[in-house]
Amino acid sequence: MFRSMKREFDVVIERDAEGYYVATVPALPGCHTQAKSLDVLQKRISEAIELCIEEYGFVDEPSEFIGLQRIAVEA
Repeated sequence: MFRSMKREFDVVIERDAEGYYVATVPALPGCHTQAKSLDVLQKRISEAIELCIEEYGFVDEPSEFIGLQRIAVEA
């Protein structure tokens, strides 16, 4: 019998110019979604993670989240 296991994923959340929250999962390339509220975003990214794993699987290589850094450059 197949038994699923609980996994945790780091999710990067940003707000775009139109005010939408955008969530991206670095460990699952192409796994992202957006929503107008953080509550809806959390539900949508959970669904997106499940769908990405179901469709593409994942490499079980643990990574350690270190942090984020904002870099300013002249553009």
